[in-house]
This record gives sequence, C-alpha cells and structure tokens, in this order.
Amino acid sequence: MAQHFRLSAAARRLSSDGLALLSDAEMLALLKQARWGNAVEMNDVVCPHCQIRHHAYFISTRKQWQCKHCQYRFSIKSGTIFQNTKLSLKQILIAVYYFSINSKGISALSLSHHLGVQYKTSWALLHKLREAIEKTQDFTPLTGIVHIDGCYVNHYIRPKNFKHRRIDRRKKRYQRKDKACVMVFRQQAANQEIIKGADRTLVALVKEENADDTFALTHRLVAPNSTICADENPAYDGLAFHYDLWRVNHSQEYCSIDGITNNLAESFFARFRRMIMGVYHKMGNNYMMHYANEAAWREDFRYQSDKDKFDNVLKRCLKARPSRDLTGYWQGNKKPTARFGLESLCLEASNDNQYLAVA
Repeated sequence: MAQHFRLSAAARRLSSDGLALLSDAEMLALLKQARWGNAVEMNDVVCPHCQIRHHAYFISTRKQWQCKHCQYRFSIKSGTIFQNTKLSLKQILIAVYYFSINSKGISALSLSHHLGVQYKTSWALLHKLREAIEKTQDFTPLTGIVHIDGCYVNHYIRPKNFKHRRIDRRKKRYQRKDKACVMVFRQQAANQEIIKGADRTLVALVKEENADDTFALTHRLVAPNSTICADENPAYDGLAFHYDLWRVNHSQEYCSIDGITNNLAESFFARFRRMIMGVYHKMGNNYMMHYANEAAWREDFRYQSDKDKFDNVLKRCLKARPSRDLTGYWQGNKKPTARFGLESLCLEASNDNQYLAVA
C-alpha cells in the first residue's frame, strides 16, 4: 500500500522551529522575497502608493522604504492585508505557518495560545488570512468534468426535551432564518495518475438550491460544453440545454454502473462539515464564504508540502489589499450581511490588478 503524502518526508519541508530561529533581517528578507522578489537587494521594491518599481531609499533603523518619486514612506506590511496590525513579523509568520499546515484549519483560541495574544487578535488575523485567499481566488471557468452539489449550513434545530413540545423540523415554517446553502464546483483533474480527484475548487453561497442561482453560477464558473455531474435535485434540470449533464440518483446509488457520480463534491462537503463540527463549531453567513474558500484552498493544495502551502498563503496575503471589514472590527466596524448568488463571489477583487494570480 502506497504511503500517504502527508506521512512522507517531502511534506515536512518547514517547521515552526525553523521560523522561530530566524533573525529580524532574515524574516524581512523572507517577506520581501514573497512580495517583491529579489531578497538580496533590499532597495528593489514597488511603491504601494505610486506602483513604480525602483531602488527606493531603505531606512535600516526603521525597516522602512521611502519612494524616490512620491516620497511615500512604507513598510513591508503597507498596502497588504497585514496593514495596521501591531503583531511582529515573527508572530505573523508563525500564524501563517499554523494556518497552512493544519488539514482542517486552526481555531482562533488555539492560535492565540501559539502566539501569546488575545483571542480577538487571533480571530481577526485568521479572518484576514481567509479574506486574502478569497480575494486572490482564480475565477477562470472550470473545464472538462465538473462535479456540482450543495450543502446546507446553519440549518440544525435542537429538539425540545419533552416530546409534546417538539416540532416537525422538516417543515419550511420551522426552518431557521439564517439557513443557507454552500454550492461547490470541483474540476476533475485531467491526469488522475498524478492528482487523484479534483485539482480546482470554486464555491458560492445561495439561500437554497434553486434553478436561477444554479444556472447563473454555473454559467459564470463552468466553461461551455463541459461535462457536469450532479444529483437528482431539480435545480440542475436547466443545465441540460447548455452542458453535457450526467445525473446520479442518490436514493438508489452513489455511483452508477456507468461510473457517473458527484463524489468530488460530496468529499469536499464531508471535510467541510468536519471542519465546522471539529474546529470552528459555528459560522455566521456573513463569514461563510471566508470559511468555504479556506476549505476549497485546503482541498486544492492537499498534495503540496508545508513549505509550498506556507509560501502560497504568504504571497496571497502580501498581494491582497487591506481589509475594509476587519480593520477596526473590535471598534465597531462589522462585516455587512451575507450576499447570495453571483454577488457572493469576490469577482471585483479577482479582476483588480492588485489581486493577480499567485502560484
């Protein structure tokens, strides 16, 4: 039996001790390499104000640069998701490390113990990492074989203790008002010998599985003439006119004799539910896309080493602009209510020059 990749030595290319032993200069060089490249030449940077790459003045005593064109003074965190944070560079790198290596995520409480900070500090930092992943998402339409399915969240109603007080939780009038559905679109890898399962995952949030949202999202996220595998939900009936639609009836089988299945979507939701139950326990709809995109990123990078995942998250955080919703969160700047359908996708950020695709 072949050894799982996570058990191999190739997966353990980075350790927390290695990060903790870095000097301040080495940490700054590491961040500069991830953001602008050329870690050897510290003056070779891009001004976040005028966007001009040149050899700026490096103020070594303050670990800052001053632009020669607009005279703007900036640090390695300026213009990124880490702007305005009071955490040290070492704390930021350790937070990115623990966020990257855990297969089902890390809670804010656990991270606060690793960093030695308050719970609310680690909570906001984790959401900034998730927001950076969401804003740097690649929304290029999926091709080939795509598995689609939906998973309802915030739907559980605890039954009453006494039998005569219990309600029929299946009826619509008794459903929770914050009940929502996370939809996933997973592209099957072309070469299954190299990557088993899916190699790209996109997610969206809808009120419920309905024909209008399903068609709009599929039209945006899946290329024409692709093969779509879905279950027998009637919300997918309209896709048969535009795609090669294959269905599997889960009341009779999970995989048909012909090999038709949507198990790639089902496996995503199996891990997503365990992420909710085992790590995060509770997710509000306004932050649901943060968690869903985190789960999608973990699925797409499940065969990457710890070093590769760490570098990927760090580059995404340094490409993303400062958060509008999480800056000053504990002072009253709360994230707005959840958006559904096409509006739940972070399409504006993906089309922005600041959110270039990072490998």
